[in-house]
Amino acid sequence: MVISFNSIKGGVGKSTLATTMAGWLASQGKDVLLVDGDDQETSSDFTAWREQTLGNTGYTLVNMTGANLRKQVEAMKPKYDHIIIDTGGRDTTSQRAALSVADVSMIPFVPRSFDLWTITKVTDLIDEIQSIRAEPLIAYTFLSRADIRSADNRDVAEALSQISQLTYLPYPISNRKAISNAAGLGLTPFEGESIDTKATKEIEDLFNRVLNGNHVTATA
Repeated sequence: MVISFNSIKGGVGKSTLATTMAGWLASQGKDVLLVDGDDQETSSDFTAWREQTLGNTGYTLVNMTGANLRKQVEAMKPKYDHIIIDTGGRDTTSQRAALSVADVSMIPFVPRSFDLWTITKVTDLIDEIQSIRAEPLIAYTFLSRADIRSADNRDVAEALSQISQLTYLPYPISNRKAISNAAGLGLTPFEGESIDTKATKEIEDLFNRVLNGNHVTATA
């Protein structure tokens, strides 16, 4: 499966989730390719730290940007169980190429009003991509970096669930320190000496829903 993490706004946790999914899948024995399609190269920096911390990343990393990303990912599909693409937080040629080749798009939203204001731009982009694809793109949206308890979570979740172009997944990823602390060492929240079980459950619930269609009890 080719899964692209997309956003047209930075700071939504996209790269953290992309690298976490790559590491999580690799830990299950999957052959994983992580594609860094972001000019900021956050996934590449994470992987460098990961290799320094663990000695082995567990997955293969490549940097691909521009229109050629589509052709290169297509060529690599038969070689890997899963390909994870991390794209930049804006509408770029790389992001469009990723959306055109992916099976699934993961679009995180931070539950803030100014993040939700970008929804029209996101849906316009998805509509445009869908019009040129032979097979429909599965486009998921979910809350990322959500407050543990906040009315904003409910309000933004309700707004996202009304968007016909996107399938809202009620598995929010909370803004937990354990996630950022692990990422700073090149680790996923599933690794290291101190593991936050609440954080790992949230992430695993979301990933399992996307990969397997497993409906688990959603986090309130």
